[in-house]
Amino acid sequence: MVKIKSEDQVELMRRSALLVSKTLTEIAKILKPGITTISLDKTIGEFIGDHNAIPSFLNYNGYPFNSCISVNDVVVHGFPNKTELKPGDIVSIDVGVILDKWHGDHAYTFAIGEPAPEAQQLIAVTKESLYKGIEKATTGHRIGDIGFAIQYYTEKEHGYGVVRELVGHGLGQKMHEDPQVPNYGKRGTGMKLQSGMVLAIEPMINLGTKDVFTESDGWTVRTRDGSPSVHFEHDVCIRPGKADVLSNYATIEEAERQNPELFVCTLKS
Repeated sequence: MVKIKSEDQVELMRRSALLVSKTLTEIAKILKPGITTISLDKTIGEFIGDHNAIPSFLNYNGYPFNSCISVNDVVVHGFPNKTELKPGDIVSIDVGVILDKWHGDHAYTFAIGEPAPEAQQLIAVTKESLYKGIEKATTGHRIGDIGFAIQYYTEKEHGYGVVRELVGHGLGQKMHEDPQVPNYGKRGTGMKLQSGMVLAIEPMINLGTKDVFTESDGWTVRTRDGSPSVHFEHDVCIRPGKADVLSNYATIEEAERQNPELFVCTLKS
């Protein structure tokens, strides 16, 4: 059942979403070659706790970490570990918080140093596709319009693989609510979007095949062909005319620009 949020509830969710944005901003400041993802996860947990919130991923269905940190061919749900990041690595960081009972949940993909040109383009196209999906997150559209916009830009125009097994979702006092929000679909199909719905829109796009598999840990999802994958995610409230994006990439992007160890993605628009 889809839950429509009141104005007050949307503002509480904005606070949660912005705490995720602030957390990712802190990580953007310290990302560099030689750092381990387990140390990043520790920083994430401490930062969330210092802001009177709870990491929503920790112990979710048994998940053992504060965040999901997915490197290179890991699509999502990567376990933080002691492996040191190196130049050229693509690092997708997904963070969730519970603040005053409401969830924030979004993700950002970074690149250490100077990634390969094809990886640079994958990052830019995936990030751009997120905003193309958000453009359709208004009353008068349907769920399928969001997925179609993302799929057309990434798959039809650029030949990338759009992951089918993992999708975006509603968000509220639970991390995963109805409706599901696929990154593929047909225009004019699916549930009608209503003002006050809050969605986590999150394209997961592979450089090669769309096919993925889950490792024996039951969580880590990798591309079937070993190609890189990129993941961006915003929390969005459906509105007439223009979607209300509750999360904020601006501070993350500024920290990225100030960190000489990071690649800065430039969008066309």
